[in-house]
Amino acid sequence: MSVIRFEPFADPSRGLDRLTSQLVSGRRTPMGMPMDVWQSDDGYHVALDLPGIDPERVEITCERNMLTIRAERRAEYEEGHNVLLAERPQGSFTRQLQVGDALDTTKVTATYNNGVLTLTIPTAESAQPRRIEVQTSGSGQQQLSTDGSQKSGSQPGDKSSQKS
Repeated sequence: MSVIRFEPFADPSRGLDRLTSQLVSGRRTPMGMPMDVWQSDDGYHVALDLPGIDPERVEITCERNMLTIRAERRAEYEEGHNVLLAERPQGSFTRQLQVGDALDTTKVTATYNNGVLTLTIPTAESAQPRRIEVQTSGSGQQQLSTDGSQKSGSQPGDKSSQKS
């Protein structure tokens, strides 16, 4: 699994534009969603910090092995209010995770508890280790003679194995 921060049209002056916008408007723009990713026996787990975000404003989609998490936090105050301090990030947040074929994206589960969104991405059945049995033919054992020819071994009850 690889983690990709979604920043379309990245521009070196973008950080300066963001800072200028914050100073002029008095609002903070979103910086991203901090997250932890770990692997366990059943697949991958992702924990994203989304404090103060309504779970109804979280959207998780998967398209062509790209898992996208979008969330939105709206300001508690309205336009025209005299905002004295606005430090909490607001707006839309997006993170993208590129997942491999070994993960089953049709069975992703998401829970939201105490401001943390937790995703569980299970390993696909086809990618899980499994035991393959070795089958033998019905003719029994085979023996190799010293001249390189093969002889079929006898099975109990065969007439060739009984002495007359």
